[in-house]
Amino acid sequence: MNKFWIVLGHTYATKLKAKSFIITTIITSLFVFAMANIQHIIEFFTKDEKTTVAVIDTSGAFYEPLEAQLKQGKHDNLKLKKVTGSEEKAKAGVRNGKWDALLILSADDKQLPKATYYANTIADSDTPSELEQALQQLKTTLATAKLGLKQEQIAQLYEPVPFEKVALEKNAKTEEELNQARVLVYVLLFAMYMFVLMYGGMISTEVATEKSSRVMEILVSSVSPIQQLFGKIIGVALLSLTQFVILFTVGFVALKSSGQELWKFLGFDHLPISTFVYAIVFFLLGYFLYATLFAVLGSLVSRVEDVQQMITPVMIVVIAAFMIAMFGLNAPESSFITVTSFIPFFTPMIMFLRVGLLPVPFWEVALSLVLLVATIGLLAFFGSKVYRGGVLMYGKAGSLKDLKKAVQLTQK
Repeated sequence: MNKFWIVLGHTYATKLKAKSFIITTIITSLFVFAMANIQHIIEFFTKDEKTTVAVIDTSGAFYEPLEAQLKQGKHDNLKLKKVTGSEEKAKAGVRNGKWDALLILSADDKQLPKATYYANTIADSDTPSELEQALQQLKTTLATAKLGLKQEQIAQLYEPVPFEKVALEKNAKTEEELNQARVLVYVLLFAMYMFVLMYGGMISTEVATEKSSRVMEILVSSVSPIQQLFGKIIGVALLSLTQFVILFTVGFVALKSSGQELWKFLGFDHLPISTFVYAIVFFLLGYFLYATLFAVLGSLVSRVEDVQQMITPVMIVVIAAFMIAMFGLNAPESSFITVTSFIPFFTPMIMFLRVGLLPVPFWEVALSLVLLVATIGLLAFFGSKVYRGGVLMYGKAGSLKDLKKAVQLTQK
């Protein structure tokens, strides 16, 4: 058992001190902090930017109402400039950088506004969208005025229909709680997806590296393959948890410092502790499930270059689980989601999705956990046999048929 802790500690310490881990953690932390403060960053760079749009009003009646409509809509970054003269001269002003764009206003056969927007490029969709929206509101106001409708009647016409959603189940979440839970579940699902792929691949690569450098022969003579297998898996698991805690702490501090609006929108203050507990449980179990497969498959190859080819089937399963979870965010009660949540290879993501959004009976969660743990146990038992023989297999990278050869080697 002492050798197991040596393998675990060595794996954890080596990866923790690696420059790649340190640099990746720092860059990711900066990215998380930037995303939490993205609104402040955008405002810092755009607060002094104003888009000037030259306007030629051939009707002589729409410029002032349009300007008033934009002010009412609080489009502070958009400035209109009424110009006279020919269109060609105004277009030349846009080309020369005098104005950012040109808007030609005219009246259609019903004396309602229509417009043509000119710019050097139309890659910027915000400015024309704001102008189009303001013109649409102006057109609606003029059209309803022609019909003789009063302002109260217009407001009543566009007033949204009262539509309230009420859950009858006692423990069901409200619509606001569901929207908040979806955000957190999406973030945790994405983190689970990325960490499983990243650290699962790390285990496969490390095993293949040791084999290619012939270090494995020395390790096998001193440490049993079983201790190697689980020492590496748990060591990398601790490494992933270390990085996750760092990123979570950075994200937590960044959200708190970015203002209460984003924090309230995410609804972290109202989410039950059970959601976070389930996130940790399913993350760890999902990691052990896939990490065992990654380690076993990594033991079958002798060169690092062949690792990607061998672990591709497992990566496809992880990606499929994530895609199903994305579908389930909008339909967590569908039969498809319910059934797949009990399939062990999909359980970590799909069952966590369900418990995060729905009042799932405890027996369903318990059953899925039992199936998941049993599958991990079976994979660990079978995987240890494959790993014991696989680490001694050298030569050209094979396929999944090499599993049989690896098991046969353990019987000799």
